[in-house]
Amino acid sequence: MKGDSGENLVGLLECRLDAVVYRAKFVPTVFAARQFVNHGHVTVNGRKVNIPSFAVKPGDVVAVKEASRQMILVLEAVGLAERDVPDYLETDHTKMTTKLARVPTLTDVPYPVQMEPNLVVEFYSR
Repeated sequence: MKGDSGENLVGLLECRLDAVVYRAKFVPTVFAARQFVNHGHVTVNGRKVNIPSFAVKPGDVVAVKEASRQMILVLEAVGLAERDVPDYLETDHTKMTTKLARVPTLTDVPYPVQMEPNLVVEFYSR
C-alpha cells in the first residue's frame, strides 16, 4: 500500500470486523468482540460473517443479528459510558447497526496509551 506504513497498519487493524464491533460498543471488550463474531452474531451487508479478521470496507454496514440484540452482554455494552464511538463509525444503537464511513487514521483511534506504529513496522521489516 502507498503511504505511511504506520498509518496503513492502524487502518488495517481498525477495519477488522471484531475491532469495528468493539468500537461500535456492541460488546464490552475486544475479547468479547472476537467471540461474538466467531459465534455468528454479526452480519455485514446482510450476510452472516463469523470471521473476526474479516476486512470491513468503507460503506459496509455491520449489524447485530435480530436474535442476538436482546443478549445481556449487548445491552450492557451499549449502556457503558466509559468509551465513546469514534467519528469514523456511524452507529445507530436502536437498530444495532454501524457503518464504516472511512478508514481511520492514528489520530482517529482512541487508544488508551501512546502508540508508535512506525516502531512495529520497523521491527517486522527486518
